[in-house]
Amino acid sequence: MTQRPAVLIMQRHLGQLTPFLESAHDVYRFWEGPPAEAERLIQAVIVAGEFELDKGLIARLPNLKLIACFTSGYDRIDVEWCRARGLPVSHAPGVNHEDVADHALGLILAARRQIVRGDRELRAGQWTVESKLMTPSLGGQRVGIVGMGLIGEAVARRAEAMRMTVQWWGPRPKAGPWARADSLIALAAQSDILVIACRADETNVGLISAEVVAALGPQGLLVNVARGQVVDEDALIAALRSGALGQAALDVFEIEPVDSARWSQVPNTVLTPHTGGATQEAVRGMLMLLMQNLQAVFAGEPPVTPVA
Repeated sequence: MTQRPAVLIMQRHLGQLTPFLESAHDVYRFWEGPPAEAERLIQAVIVAGEFELDKGLIARLPNLKLIACFTSGYDRIDVEWCRARGLPVSHAPGVNHEDVADHALGLILAARRQIVRGDRELRAGQWTVESKLMTPSLGGQRVGIVGMGLIGEAVARRAEAMRMTVQWWGPRPKAGPWARADSLIALAAQSDILVIACRADETNVGLISAEVVAALGPQGLLVNVARGQVVDEDALIAALRSGALGQAALDVFEIEPVDSARWSQVPNTVLTPHTGGATQEAVRGMLMLLMQNLQAVFAGEPPVTPVA
């Protein structure tokens, strides 16, 4: 009888993959404390890209063949470290960027049109004949996008359809229909809404600094659907409390799950629990690519979707 390849799921929220993986693999879950004797059996580690790779554990797996990142982003995985050890890393590109862009637009609408506040006031019986919540129109709003990858482009198309103008900035020029600002500070100063859609890595931690937030200003809205560590979160909170920044709409945070107390007294915010790309269709696409990558590597072939 041929032994089935063993895989190790690292993060608890990925435990929902177990029933799909068990049809062809022996599945271990890190949080359950797999026995030490299983270390020699494990051939693939399944991770979410926003979590740092446990290098000590990886070094103890002598037959490991693949770091299988379930998500599109792999920013917390030290790819060069893996390559130096002959470990390929796969991920799920091009699966959920349209959904993330949808979510970004939803955050813009919720913040600018005060949808969450309106819902809360209506339910609290605060809607009266005399009261009328007035909000700015989206028409003519200037949207600045940090990072013009797949998500950034999808946000730009949606913003234009909603009658907003688009400009962007990234460290490298890129051909396209939208103007690139001279600098990140210039982009923030020239924007009413700043959408963070860039890939996160060790080079851009805290990229959205106190200076950038100040340039966006007291009427500005900061939207983050990238990674929490791209934003100096302490500076952002201080600016919201002081009024130096008008609003923030966030789907990602520096530490996740976030402690709700950190944001309970922060005004003018719309917050969602990192659900931008978590649609049923996107998750099915990620699962399909995961299974294809596992099958390829266990057959002695390279991953179907290796990291760039």
